[in-house]
Amino acid sequence: MPALTSEASSMLTNPLDLMEQVIGGHGWTFERCTPTEMAAEAPSRWCDYGLFFSWSAELGAILFTCAFDLKAAPTQHPDLYELIGLANEQIWVGHFSLDTEDGVLLFRHALLLRGTPSVTDVFEDMIDIALAECERFYPAFVFFCTQGWMPKRHSQQP
Repeated sequence: MPALTSEASSMLTNPLDLMEQVIGGHGWTFERCTPTEMAAEAPSRWCDYGLFFSWSAELGAILFTCAFDLKAAPTQHPDLYELIGLANEQIWVGHFSLDTEDGVLLFRHALLLRGTPSVTDVFEDMIDIALAECERFYPAFVFFCTQGWMPKRHSQQP
């Protein structure tokens, strides 16, 4: 059996160890909540995003969420779901969702890592894509939550 690299060996035990290196490389603050959970904060143009990573050894998957510093009132949820749907139609990786308990808007993505020999670049890409999509749609979401603005679908125009 070929020898595993230290990265692959670490990935097989807990990829959050590698995620700590990725997050630390950006100079962002992070906290290991449990052996299988990690939280971090990513400053950006519009806000500081709350990053959360959860590792499932059983699934061989990592669940990643990126939370906006924005909350929607329960009365806004139905229309916000429509706006989320419009945004999701335009992205390839991950999706936006709404945490209905506290009204926080999230970007979510899960990665299956079983059999992946190197994940550091994948983690970098996952975070970069999430932050880019959050930054891209942040103005629309904040305008909706603060002003009630809703874009019109092209199909609804005469």
